Amino acid sequence: MKTETIRRCLRVIGLLMLAGSLSGCMEWIRAYQTYLQMNEFDRYFAVMSGDEFTLQFKKPILYSKDFVALSRLYASQDDLTAEGRRWRYLFRKVDGNNKLIKPEIKFYSDLNFNKENRLIAWSFSPLFLQIAPPKFLEVSLRSIGGAEIDKENKQLKANSALLEKISDDLPRKPAVLAQLGEPFEIKDEAEQEVYIYRFLLETPHIEEGYEDRALNEVKITFDKKTQELIGMAGRFAGLKVSINYRKFLNEPMSASAN
Repeated sequence: MKTETIRRCLRVIGLLMLAGSLSGCMEWIRAYQTYLQMNEFDRYFAVMSGDEFTLQFKKPILYSKDFVALSRLYASQDDLTAEGRRWRYLFRKVDGNNKLIKPEIKFYSDLNFNKENRLIAWSFSPLFLQIAPPKFLEVSLRSIGGAEIDKENKQLKANSALLEKISDDLPRKPAVLAQLGEPFEIKDEAEQEVYIYRFLLETPHIEEGYEDRALNEVKITFDKKTQELIGMAGRFAGLKVSINYRKFLNEPMSASAN
């Protein structure tokens, strides 16, 4: 048996064990099945990028109820559409006392479901793309197909080594701050600065014991020397996102002197 086949089998076995350890509930099994689809990204998914970024699910598995079960949070808006329903999770920038910042700064994430309540599209608003540029967001999603399992933290660690690199320029700090405004906090590190923003999810109901999940702390990292956006981490309606943009860059070849 080839090495890659063995690795794939072990990964599947490990994920099955992980899915079972997470409670044995069907929502985790469906999340695991969606993860498996990531191994054949173009077969099961499509990406549309314009003012918004949308991930389309060609063969949907997840139900709307799965998101409530996994995140313990409810959408800000629940609207009927021609295809089914649209859930919008709306995040508003707040200060240290969770008071809304004026003028208002907000972004949203939309989940679109068909008439069977299965997820068919996941969209992110223009402001979110300021901290997660479309091409980098797409390549980070594609890298999930080769993710390693972190059993202790019940997370998947994407493998960027499996993907082609991106030649696009990274956004720079002045452009990002022009959209997001001043941060709640700035952490000064040796070669980088971490700008911390706080966004509060507008939601009609939060399950008892999960109130802290409505507050989303977003950490944006800039390189001190180049002023480039090099990383983003945050939790959005229970979904943890962490992207190191440098891992996806196609580094230019260095010139050598004769």
